[in-house]
Amino acid sequence: MEEDIFSSIANGSQVDSKVVQTFQKNFVQVQNILDQNRLLITEINQNHESKIPDNLTRNVGLIRELNNNIRRVVDLYGDLSSNFTKSIEASSEGESAATSKSEGRGGLKRIRSGN
Repeated sequence: MEEDIFSSIANGSQVDSKVVQTFQKNFVQVQNILDQNRLLITEINQNHESKIPDNLTRNVGLIRELNNNIRRVVDLYGDLSSNFTKSIEASSEGESAATSKSEGRGGLKRIRSGN
């Protein structure tokens, strides 16, 4: 499904393949972190339910790791958003420049006199 989304983005607009690769890389990083968070949350819950003092103490470090992972995901999504905006703006500027050039050529045609 992920590949379908990226291929439709690439085919549907003038998006550079490097941009698509960057998006894919960032989404994979986000997914890996989210998978790790799922494992951390499971362990935190098990430790909490056990009420064993050592396990509860261990949860402090696990919760810190979870919070750091969440920050990383937020940063990655921020980067994705920024990169996406920049690529759309660049694509839009490229289309505007191409349109202006073609319109400009029409306006610069030399008019021949009737001689």
